[in-house]
Amino acid sequence: MSWIVTGGAGYIGSHVVRALAEAGLSPVVIDDLSSGVPSFVPSGVPFVKGTILDRDLVEKTLRDHRAEGVIHVAGFKYAGVSVQRPLHTYAQNVEGTRVILEAMDAAGVANIVFSSSAAVFGTPDVPLVVESTEKRPASPYGESKLIGEWLLRDQAAATAESDRPLRHTSLRYFNVVGSADPSVYDVSPHNLFPIVFEALLAGKTPRINGDDYDTEDGTNVRDYVHVGDIAAAHVAAARRLAAGDPIEPAYNLGSGDGLSVKQIMDAVARVTGIDFTPEIGPRRPGDPDRIVATGELAARDLDWKMRYTVDEMVRTGWEARRAAGS
Repeated sequence: MSWIVTGGAGYIGSHVVRALAEAGLSPVVIDDLSSGVPSFVPSGVPFVKGTILDRDLVEKTLRDHRAEGVIHVAGFKYAGVSVQRPLHTYAQNVEGTRVILEAMDAAGVANIVFSSSAAVFGTPDVPLVVESTEKRPASPYGESKLIGEWLLRDQAAATAESDRPLRHTSLRYFNVVGSADPSVYDVSPHNLFPIVFEALLAGKTPRINGDDYDTEDGTNVRDYVHVGDIAAAHVAAARRLAAGDPIEPAYNLGSGDGLSVKQIMDAVARVTGIDFTPEIGPRRPGDPDRIVATGELAARDLDWKMRYTVDEMVRTGWEARRAAGS
């Protein structure tokens, strides 16, 4: 029996693959390499190159590898870009999820862990986000992730009286950072850590977008969570599904307190030894002061915890990026 990881050649997906392998859960990767990196797939892990939109390929992979479940990480993950590319976003994230569920139903596979996102909440008006906080996505990306959660809910209801009712959970990510393997680093051109690292490697000064927010130091506050902890939560969710244990439909993988952009910049200077004073630019439209979530439900069920300090988050990410070369 195996666990199929869609998007398993990506930054987060490949960490999930490693965690599954270490736990003895036999991962298999499906990835079209649109943003994934072939070398991120560990040696010895079966790799199927193809798109999740190919129903026949997905069903064949599920059958060939006697899948026990799917961890669905693949998707178009750029919230800002999704505003310019809504049709592409919906095709990858909504149709892709529908195809996977259809293939699972045909192959008799009944367990799925879905990579959702904090983007389902949009700009919450509460200081601490919980699972039941109102969903008001502010981008096609956030909308597509919320629809993905609905698809799982509806398919579970439709199969509830069948021989193999769908069992599912959605893990809502916030800002995923760091590295748990020096051969894997964040390749996104839109995330804070790689933006700062690339600036430093190019001899440029990193930039903060606005320092007049209603926070302790004037820069906005977000949840930053280590990718190794994210991967461990996926393994815990997969085990819980496979064992038939009770599981929530969604979990927020949040820190409970958050970090400001200035705190991140200070940690980068400490860890890298590069002394710099960030440039201050204008606010980005729509950026809220603070988005922080509790991880209490995930701590109860998925052994979720923050195992890394901010300096360790920076150090592991920086070392992995430098190991990759320029």
